[in-house]
Amino acid sequence: MYELLKHTTLRRALLHEAPPAALSIVIAEALYHFHSFTLEVLAFLPTWYAASRLYSWLLRIGSPRSVRSGA
Repeated sequence: MYELLKHTTLRRALLHEAPPAALSIVIAEALYHFHSFTLEVLAFLPTWYAASRLYSWLLRIGSPRSVRSGA
């Protein structure tokens, strides 16, 4: 979700968001049983955002320095 909001190209954002979204769905299915669709969505969205931020950070620290600096 973080990258989806940050990037302008839809294809790149969707490719980046697939792993965090899938992880968030698994977490929501396993842990969120509020018996209310609204509450589950309200819990799912911050989970997706946090997973996306973590994924972005992991990609950033795992990439070579020249790629990060744009050189």
